[in-house]
Amino acid sequence: MNFNTLMKTFGIDVKKLFNAFLGMLSFIKNYFKMKKQISLSDKEFVITNFYPCPDDRFQNAGSVSKHYFLQDLYVAQKIFRHNPQKHVDIGSRIEGFISNVASFREVEIFDIREFNFDILNVVFRKADIMDVNFPLSNYTDSISSLHAVEHFGLGRYGDPLDYNGHIKGLNNIYKLLKPNGKFYFSVPIGKQRIEFDAHRVFSISYLLKYFDKKYKLDSLAYIDDDDKLFSNVGLNSENIQNNFGCNYGCGIFELTKI
Repeated sequence: MNFNTLMKTFGIDVKKLFNAFLGMLSFIKNYFKMKKQISLSDKEFVITNFYPCPDDRFQNAGSVSKHYFLQDLYVAQKIFRHNPQKHVDIGSRIEGFISNVASFREVEIFDIREFNFDILNVVFRKADIMDVNFPLSNYTDSISSLHAVEHFGLGRYGDPLDYNGHIKGLNNIYKLLKPNGKFYFSVPIGKQRIEFDAHRVFSISYLLKYFDKKYKLDSLAYIDDDDKLFSNVGLNSENIQNNFGCNYGCGIFELTKI
């Protein structure tokens, strides 16, 4: 863990803070320049309040979240092409993947956390997908869970602490899915470990062992440590063994329930 990551744990982004100090110099300079221009204008707009945005001048035209933007778009496009009868999501990012899918179809989301927004094409159901007595089965022909299962059972989001939480969650997802249904799944890949209490990182071999006799692997993509997406990749003993050379990559699996 580097210093900036440590400080972010306490709500302090060191880089953003430094840029904010630099940006305030431009803010002050631009304020007096704008005041001078206003004095020479028709005064249809006047400055009535301060709303400094000193860090924005150092940002790129847009930000792309590590892993999330690429996987969200990639999987949403797959769901659009497949056009299932019903699509259910487990714990994926609302402001990314869910908004992408909801732009063209209804999606029902299951999450252990609260969700207090009324959004077109989004149906919310609060549920603990780790519950061994989860009541639903053969519920849908299409499920996604992107960058979510790695958190199950670590307590990060108020879920019960459970070392086997990811297995219980995956078992319930399998139960929810109808035979021949599609499962779109992503998790961090690399040397297998827990980075407590943030997430697990899975090895390719571990995931393939779990999928065996449960799912047929339709396609595999991954995002490497340099945030580059590689789609429709093949599997061999070398890339299974070295997890496509990733330390903290993202494996994206398109699966069909057997």
